[in-house]
Amino acid sequence: MSRIFVHGCGAVSPAGWGVPALNAAIERGIPLPTQTLARPGWEKPLQVRPVPPPPARPVYLAHPRLRRASTMAQHTVAAALEALGEDTTRVQAGQLRVAVIVSMLAGCVAYTRRFYEEVMRDAATASPLIFPETVFNAPASHLAAFLGTTAINYTLVGDEGTFLQGVALGADWLDEGLADGCLVTGVEEMDWIVADAVRLFRRDVNYSSGAGAIYLKKEPAPVELAVVTDSFLFTQKQSRAQAVRKMRAQLQQGSPEELLCEGDAGNAAWPDWPGARLSFKTIFGEALLASAAWQCVAAADAVRQEKFEAATVSIVGANQQAIGARIEAAELS
Repeated sequence: MSRIFVHGCGAVSPAGWGVPALNAAIERGIPLPTQTLARPGWEKPLQVRPVPPPPARPVYLAHPRLRRASTMAQHTVAAALEALGEDTTRVQAGQLRVAVIVSMLAGCVAYTRRFYEEVMRDAATASPLIFPETVFNAPASHLAAFLGTTAINYTLVGDEGTFLQGVALGADWLDEGLADGCLVTGVEEMDWIVADAVRLFRRDVNYSSGAGAIYLKKEPAPVELAVVTDSFLFTQKQSRAQAVRKMRAQLQQGSPEELLCEGDAGNAAWPDWPGARLSFKTIFGEALLASAAWQCVAAADAVRQEKFEAATVSIVGANQQAIGARIEAAELS
């Protein structure tokens, strides 16, 4: 990977819409309040951290492709446009080729559940308008349609580490000249099915939702993507602990002037980290791929604001891989 730079970040989270809201919650360092979500068949509701309504209806929701889109697609577009910033008009004018990578684990669950509920109730009256929103690549398709970009467009499905795989893939596309820029987004949406599934495996965290995005280009900028490690899989021959050690071996060990953005303190992947540390799931809950994206957004934005010389992103996925990245203040001549 040659020199790749982070040109923008975007976020939609339980803290609110935008990176400033994400940063404000990080600065407070207090777990965000939970809300109840009804689970059919249970008297006791689930405790979750959903995204609050936007302060005003976003203008882009008037676009024909977004009028009936799921909240997952809406959050994807919001985070991506914030990351893209002023380049949005250049992309829409056809002056800039921007590739799109959207990563997720649970996918478009809410509309899928709704569609199958209608099918089970009466297949003859199930709405065909819902079905397009049930496929995994719907958010990436909506984003590309809104931007009017015909550049390469992928949807990646996997555990939290898949977001960094998307970052590495986007960097490769830029190196190969397949695009002028790349939007890499991680997103998950709120639904009782996913919240209940998370509860089965993690009783110590509440499910949350949202999206995060970073915008990569080869054009120099103050923040540089220094490295993305290999992906070290959890297998019968390689335990989670072994995978973590191999991931760490490809990253610098850090200094007091650097930040560590990890998923949660419980995985103990970096017990000897010498600098500042940020454990996302303690504050925001478990948002799967969105959580991984928020880690990268927070790391890049902290370096952009010159709070730290560099930041390490450490992701130990739910069931697939350990993978990490290092983001640094760029040395610009």
